[in-house]
Amino acid sequence: MFKVLVSDPLSEQGLQKLLEAPDVEIDQKTGLSEEELVQIIPQYDALLVRSQTKVTPAIIEAGTRLRAIGRAGVGVDNINIPAATNKGIAVINAPDGNTISTAEHSFAMIMALARRIPNAYYSMMRGEWDRKSFVGVELSGKTLGVVGLGRIGAEVAKRAKAFNMKVVAYDPFLTAERAKQLGVVAATIDELVSVADFITVHTPLTKETKYIINKDRFAKMKDGVRLVNCARGGIIEEKALYEAIVSGKVAGAALDVFEVEPPVENPLVTLPQVIVTPHLGASTVEAQENVAIDVSEEILHILRNEPFKNAVNLPSVPADVMEKLEPYFSLGEKLGHFVAQTAVGGLQEVTVTYSGELTEMDTAALTRTVLKGVLSYHLGEGVNYVNAPHLAKSREISVVEQKSSANKGFTNLITVALTTSQEQKKAAGTLLSGYGARIVKVDDYSVDIQPNGHLILIHHTDRPGAIGRVGTLLGNNDVNIATMQVGRRDVGGNAIMILSVDRQVSPDVLDHLGELNEIISVTEIELA
Repeated sequence: MFKVLVSDPLSEQGLQKLLEAPDVEIDQKTGLSEEELVQIIPQYDALLVRSQTKVTPAIIEAGTRLRAIGRAGVGVDNINIPAATNKGIAVINAPDGNTISTAEHSFAMIMALARRIPNAYYSMMRGEWDRKSFVGVELSGKTLGVVGLGRIGAEVAKRAKAFNMKVVAYDPFLTAERAKQLGVVAATIDELVSVADFITVHTPLTKETKYIINKDRFAKMKDGVRLVNCARGGIIEEKALYEAIVSGKVAGAALDVFEVEPPVENPLVTLPQVIVTPHLGASTVEAQENVAIDVSEEILHILRNEPFKNAVNLPSVPADVMEKLEPYFSLGEKLGHFVAQTAVGGLQEVTVTYSGELTEMDTAALTRTVLKGVLSYHLGEGVNYVNAPHLAKSREISVVEQKSSANKGFTNLITVALTTSQEQKKAAGTLLSGYGARIVKVDDYSVDIQPNGHLILIHHTDRPGAIGRVGTLLGNNDVNIATMQVGRRDVGGNAIMILSVDRQVSPDVLDHLGELNEIISVTEIELA
């Protein structure tokens, strides 16, 4: 018999699969302290929590029988992932359970915004009968801009189509085929904001998406546009939104999430043009049950040694293989993250090529780390080593793993190539004895870069003085260059330089770099 501890309140229907399993004994003990959990956890094979229980290293260390920790929800901030991974414990979540709930809430917000329903309701509660003040707009014939066309964004798009809306979508992974399949028009973010009557955001919060709707993009929008955010606070710049509403540029906004929650002293909450709810996207009976059902099923799969998909840490790898591959995991993930930041266009294919001694190993787990690095640049922390292949498949991204006998002078070499709707970009890396991880090839240019920190990739024409002008401009802007690598194929032809700098460079400085005569393109790259 397997023993499962449920330490947070969960519905009986959500736990039904575990309760009915003949090989599982389930205990529901809520409100336990860390000390109490440490005392009882050694007898359990799995732990199921929501957000109240903090699964600390001490609890994990005491769980000598633990094989799985399940979180009935998406976020796993309350679980110490490194400690669980070090103990070989799978940590699983339920990323799909709240899809419909959040999509429906988003569309309810769109409709409430269009027809000013909350304002009219409060007017009636005050004993008024004021029809003239609450004239709304129809959705039919309007253009909805969907920023992020993942699971939730796609469900919102379907509902908008049913209301006879034209849907324009921006997503870095959106291909022409998928856009056609969903009946939406693919667009850049700037094209989207310039044509939309309503804009709804459905992306994770990443470096790329933070303030993706900002002051400059508000200026490009139609007068009277309306915005909805049921995704993450920080995707829409709140200060800029406030100013756009007060100026009359934006007719209204509906917000379920905020940069700081609860939104204490947030001026947006005081505006009559703004509808707010307290982060209710996943707050339905069905969603709460669905996430518990999903996690219960996954725990059963793990305990019974069956395939499972929603682990947020490393999948099981034989110890002897892990010992050989582990040094390459960080390199593979950083290579993927590096190339993702250089590629433009909708991602269509990821090709990972192994050379040298790596060709003799089972590199499936290593390919997952590369894929995680690629996808996490756009999808953020929601990508993990287990779900990365599933996320790629759902976005119709091909993943190709191949092995080559040509090691190009290195004992081992990993080459990552991304094919997008516009171009192909690639980078290769290796581990150098005594020196650690190195990127040794960017496209067809030979380099030698530590894959860490703040990098600037510059494509330029190989002319005398080009490097000096770049260095002078950065120095004049108080940007210190730690290292510089230059690669070229032909004298006087196209070349690259990669600079490691001590801090993040401001957009203005990057723009000034791009204005230098010899410079073709400038790309800022961040690697942890």
